Amino acid sequence: MNTQDYAPEDIVAFWFPDGDAPTAEEHMRLWNWRMRGGAHEEVITRFSDLTTRAAAGDLDHWAAKPMGRLALTLIFDQFTRSVWAGTPRAYAYDERARDLCLQGLENGHFDALENVWQKAAFKIPLEHCECADPADHLANLDIAIAIADRLINEAPPHLRQVYEFGATQPRRHRAVIARFGRHPHRNAILGRDSTPEELDYIATGNFPHTTKLEVPPKDA
Repeated sequence: MNTQDYAPEDIVAFWFPDGDAPTAEEHMRLWNWRMRGGAHEEVITRFSDLTTRAAAGDLDHWAAKPMGRLALTLIFDQFTRSVWAGTPRAYAYDERARDLCLQGLENGHFDALENVWQKAAFKIPLEHCECADPADHLANLDIAIAIADRLINEAPPHLRQVYEFGATQPRRHRAVIARFGRHPHRNAILGRDSTPEELDYIATGNFPHTTKLEVPPKDA
């Protein structure tokens, strides 16, 4: 498909093939596919040109509607990490994703999204986007935590355990920002010097973005 032919609905349908009523197991499998690299090669193959167009501002008009705002947010927060993986450009559009999110929370676009998984993805830029003042990032993470807690109650009953576990993610991000003021695992790519404490943290390899989401057994 030519990039001129893509509509926001195509991006959203690609990222959320869950259907209207996924089982908990399938829903969790798809979350891990989305967030842990399963979609990486397909994003590069299908959406590299579209991501470049979005970065150039060619798709800014999509933000006029909720589905378009969600699609742009996915492009800036997720597709960039595949298309420009291992380079500073992978994170260069985090502020645009964050701003799209914050504006969408204010103008009603967030509330107009179709389901909790779209809303859960929409808030992720608040976790990812580093701010010049770490206090601003912490404030955004508090918003993300409040949204994650709210989505537990909005989720279909059979998916609530999934979203209870998912609500731990913004809290893990917050702990990292409260400790370091930034995401240290990005330091080498962004040409930043790491402190000794950050080097110890990086050596663990235990980062929020690499944690596989798993629902504990019900009798655990």
